[in-house]
Amino acid sequence: MKWLKELYEDAKNIQKQDPACRNVLEVIILYPGFHILIYHRIAHFLYRHKCLFLARLISQLGRFFTGIEIHPGAKIGRRLFIDHGMGIVIGETATIGNDCTIYHNATLGGTGKDKNKRHPDIGNHVMVGSGAKVLGPINIRRLCKNRSE
Repeated sequence: MKWLKELYEDAKNIQKQDPACRNVLEVIILYPGFHILIYHRIAHFLYRHKCLFLARLISQLGRFFTGIEIHPGAKIGRRLFIDHGMGIVIGETATIGNDCTIYHNATLGGTGKDKNKRHPDIGNHVMVGSGAKVLGPINIRRLCKNRSE
């Protein structure tokens, strides 16, 4: 079961990234940033299979329980760490690469002026800080000293 392996990988990553976390079980039971990844994976699966109402329902349940809003259409890579996630909003056409961190009250949103691609693309290994408002179809990439990254 690939999806279970990926969720465990997410939980292990959160444990590794958060110095206050003692073990993986703590992440699985107590971390809303982990819980929203479960909701999003289910909602995204339904969205890809054109069950749009059900996908939105699942995402809204996730928002209700975690305070984190991720549209089911958003594409999220592996090992996302959402720390203190209250108030995070991620729009429908946003993409997030692997090994990213997003802190509380950050928005990956649209401006209301664009059609089709309306939200940001976040590359691998990018940190989005507390209160950040990243709006529109822009690309945020990590600057690397080593060109092989």
